[in-house]
Amino acid sequence: MAEPALPRDIVLLVDDSPEALGFLTDALEQSGFSVLIATSGSAALNIVERITPDLILLDAVMPAMDGFETCRRLKANAGIAQIPVVFMTGLTETEHVVHALESGGVDYLTKPINVDELRARIRVHLRNARSAQSARVALDAAGRHLLAVKGNGAIHWSTPQATRLINAATGSDDGLELASQHIAAFMLERERLGPARDNLLSISNGRQAALQFTFLGAIGADEYLFRLTASNQSADDETLRQSFALTQRESEVLLWLAKGKSNRDIGEILGLSARTVNKHLEQIYVKLGVENRASAAVKAAHVLHRP
Repeated sequence: MAEPALPRDIVLLVDDSPEALGFLTDALEQSGFSVLIATSGSAALNIVERITPDLILLDAVMPAMDGFETCRRLKANAGIAQIPVVFMTGLTETEHVVHALESGGVDYLTKPINVDELRARIRVHLRNARSAQSARVALDAAGRHLLAVKGNGAIHWSTPQATRLINAATGSDDGLELASQHIAAFMLERERLGPARDNLLSISNGRQAALQFTFLGAIGADEYLFRLTASNQSADDETLRQSFALTQRESEVLLWLAKGKSNRDIGEILGLSARTVNKHLEQIYVKLGVENRASAAVKAAHVLHRP
C-alpha cells in the first residue's frame, strides 16, 4: 500500500506581471510547492483571509497598493503575522532593501530571479518559521501566560492562555486591543526613561488592578516579551476571603465563578488543573453552606454588590 503523500507547502505568489507569474509558478510547482496567485496587494489580502499560506513571495513594485504597504497590512493581521514574506523586485538601492525589511519582510530577492537561489531561500525561511512556531506551541503547551509585542505596543503574538486571561479580566472579547493601548504607552515611556522605567504594568478594571504585565525584555528584532498574572490582592478577592473565611486561592476561584467563568476557564486563568479547581470548589461550597456553583455565585454576587 502506497504511503499517503505529505502535504505540500503553500506559497502565495503576488506579482502584477503575467510573465513573472508564469515563470515562478512553474519553477515553484516543479520544486514541490502548491502555488496561490494574486495579481495585486488587495487580492493577496483577500486570499489570506480564506487560505493561510506557508510563505509569501511579494513583488515590491505594483500599481495601486505596492508591496511595502501590502506587507504592512499583512503583518497587522495577528492571525497571519508570522508568515514569512520574501520581497522580489528590480530595485536594488539600499533604501529599498531597508524599506522592505522595515515593512516586515524577512528577505529580499532581486530580479531576474535565480530559481536555485529562490528555492534555497524559501526552504530556509520555512524552516525558520516552523522553528518559531514550535517554540510558541511549546509555550502554549506549558500553559504560559505570555505575549510578545512590537516596539510600538502592537501585539505580535499571544499564547491562548494569555489571551483568555486578558479577555476574562477585561470582560471583553477584544481584550488584546485594550491591552495593546496600555502596552503602547508603557513602551513609549520605557523608550523615554530607559532602564529607570519600572518593569511592571498594571491594567485596572474599575477599582482594582485586574492584570499585571511583567516586562521580560527583548527576544528578537522589534519583539518584546511580557508575562501576565491576574492580580491576587484585589478588593473583591479580599471581600470574599473575609466574608466566607476562605483561603486566598479559594477567594480567587470564587471570584471568577461569580463572573460566570467555567471550571476550565478558571483553571486557565489561575494556572490550575481542572481537578484542583474542583477541590477548591468543594471547600467553597462547604464554607458557603451551598450545594452547587449557581448558589455559590449568587452568594458571592450578593456580597460583592452589597452597598
